[in-house]
Amino acid sequence: MPFDALTALLEAGHPLEFLTDGQRAVFAALSEPEVEMLNSIKAKLEEADDTDVEGHEVKVV
Repeated sequence: MPFDALTALLEAGHPLEFLTDGQRAVFAALSEPEVEMLNSIKAKLEEADDTDVEGHEVKVV
């Protein structure tokens, strides 16, 4: 079965619904290593966002 970049990106949670047809074509043509890189970057950004939120926790007494 050939690699389906759009399905792989959607399964990883990338918001592809707002792409133009041209942008969707670019993402559809990505290789498996390119999709893996995007997924890795997305995961790192999400981890950084979670850490940042915890750093701003305030307890009100």
